[in-house]
Amino acid sequence: MHVHENEDLAQRLATSGLRMTRQRQQVFDVVAESHDHPTAEQIFERAKKSNPEISFATVYNCLSVLVECGLVRQVILDRAPVRFCPNMREHWHFYCEQCGEVLDIDVPKDGAFHTGNLPDAFTVNHVDVALRGKCNRCSSQQKN
Repeated sequence: MHVHENEDLAQRLATSGLRMTRQRQQVFDVVAESHDHPTAEQIFERAKKSNPEISFATVYNCLSVLVECGLVRQVILDRAPVRFCPNMREHWHFYCEQCGEVLDIDVPKDGAFHTGNLPDAFTVNHVDVALRGKCNRCSSQQKN
């Protein structure tokens, strides 16, 4: 993790009236270094490697704080466990229904998401898009 990212984490926490803790830093590091959209359980297992004393409750509470501060994004895919994503740029997710891999998909430049005719006084703050299907690896394995 770069010094800039540490400062950004501390600043974002401070702006929310929270302080930097070793556990928050560890959980943030695990998510930031992950490219597989891990679940809270997977983050807990990874965090335990560097801090065997950390509890699942601590990891879960740290994740809640990081989400609340806008440092980590929750990815909700139907009835599957919530996953966590370090990519805070606007993007969509592709979920492979065969192997379970979750991939980030850049939003097309002309891909404005139309919310249809919303009732008066409705305001959209965020759009979550999850595309479902088979990834390249699973599609090619099925052809063989």
